Amino acid sequence: MSQNDSVLYEERDDIAIITLHRPEKKNTLTDSLIQGVADGIDRATKSPEVAAIVIRGADGTLTAGYDLTASHFSQSEPPSGWGNPYGAKGPESRDGAWDPVRDYQFMNNNVRRFMKIWECPKPVIGEITGWAIGGATDMILCADLLYMASDAHIGYAPSRIYGTPTTMMWVYRLGLEHAKQYLLTGRAIDAEDAHRIGLVSKICSPEDISAEVEAEARRFANIPANQLALNKLLINQAFENMGLRTSQMLGTFFDGVTRHTEEAYRWVESFEEKGFRDVVRERDDPWGDYGSASKDSSPE
Repeated sequence: MSQNDSVLYEERDDIAIITLHRPEKKNTLTDSLIQGVADGIDRATKSPEVAAIVIRGADGTLTAGYDLTASHFSQSEPPSGWGNPYGAKGPESRDGAWDPVRDYQFMNNNVRRFMKIWECPKPVIGEITGWAIGGATDMILCADLLYMASDAHIGYAPSRIYGTPTTMMWVYRLGLEHAKQYLLTGRAIDAEDAHRIGLVSKICSPEDISAEVEAEARRFANIPANQLALNKLLINQAFENMGLRTSQMLGTFFDGVTRHTEEAYRWVESFEEKGFRDVVRERDDPWGDYGSASKDSSPE
């Protein structure tokens, strides 16, 4: 087993296991964590010992999305601790100015790393436990198969304010009605509904999900790797032909727009006045989910 600060990587029994490991922060996404997942995918792709890959979160939660408490994503430059592959000369920005190109390059860098899961020639199984919220869905919906714990929830809460899906896998994994039902409202989806609408392959008990996911991943060792790679490429290409990359470009750009509206600025400013948890609770109270849930079950 090897690791960076926030991601564990392990190979055993013909599979690679990539574990998001910030349990004290509900495995929320940071630049280091996203890079760790991308590096893990690259490493597993290169390894002749790996037939399939599992992505999971430590301590009973996949991830509660981007770490908004560490950085608010609301400045003209990327937040502290986040890299940006783009640099260019220009005037010093005035207070509150938004550079859409820098913002797009910053967020698209995350999309490119998430899409390593989609582009990996080996099958990737996502193990959804606890919560998978917001940016978590941008990542995990790139996996090939999704298994979900019976007590878990998934959803895109930023639909209510401060975000749009960047990888936009929602609309390609669901039909029009369900995509609109859950993206226009941001509602949390429990395991039963996720299975009913075809978002996940299987519901497992929280106690058994890791064993069931690993057993399924190991079965891929019985199929030639080139057969798996070609079938995955063929399936993915059908969705590429439907305009997936164009949707991702718009989703990533619109995400930046939604974080720089007057409403978004006021929402972030209220963190300091009211406290992060209370602001999130007010966002979610009309829907009775996420931050509106009890402290023990809430992702924030």
